[in-house]
Amino acid sequence: MSAKVLERFPAGAPRGSWPAEEYAARRRAEGEPATVVMDLESDAFLVVVPSDED
Repeated sequence: MSAKVLERFPAGAPRGSWPAEEYAARRRAEGEPATVVMDLESDAFLVVVPSDED
């Protein structure tokens, strides 16, 4: 399964701030199956959706 990255957020957000989760929640409210994953190499949170591309 592959995924399409919708948005990237730096992992260093202020304490108590979850911008990636908030963005994903808005996408889910619009009907997209958005999920947040951590990209350890770039130290960022990615909001992704499943992709049909293989």
